[in-house]
Amino acid sequence: MTTTDWITDIALVLVVFRQLREGRLDLKTFLIPLGIVAFVAKSYLHSIPTAGNDLVLIGALVAAGAALGIAGGIYTRIRVSGEHLLIKAGVVSAVLWVLGMGARMGFQVWVDHGGADTVGRFSIAHHITTSEAWVAAFVLMALTEVVTRVATIFIRSRMVAARRRQVEAEAPGTYAPVRTLDRTV
Repeated sequence: MTTTDWITDIALVLVVFRQLREGRLDLKTFLIPLGIVAFVAKSYLHSIPTAGNDLVLIGALVAAGAALGIAGGIYTRIRVSGEHLLIKAGVVSAVLWVLGMGARMGFQVWVDHGGADTVGRFSIAHHITTSEAWVAAFVLMALTEVVTRVATIFIRSRMVAARRRQVEAEAPGTYAPVRTLDRTV
């Protein structure tokens, strides 16, 4: 792994720790993780192999990324405080994020330190044609996890804001912040 690989992987893992402390939901909440994965995709995703079972591998890891991202977005608390929405990653959200991003980094470290032969044998046995299939699968997994988590948080934030508007419309001036859609464990 290069220094850039380490910095990028660690930055992706650390993104969620920024949200362990409650903060304002703003544009940075969305742009920072999306910017990092855009950089990763541009740097590492050169092609999407389609021969053999390459797409099966890619599809499996993309599905895992989507599941982790959606679950992480669901287990992120979003609440209203005054005129602002606040966000805080719950423990489950943080664990899922680190699991997804850490798995990619762990796989890369393992391959670089003795696991390459095992991956090669697995690839031959399961008709995965190139190492580019593994790269594409893990990059797309990370991209999917980030996009689905951010999308889930965005959708949930709109639901919280709509609920607030509904409560204020029903009884003007009596709105008290309510924790809606709070899935912290």
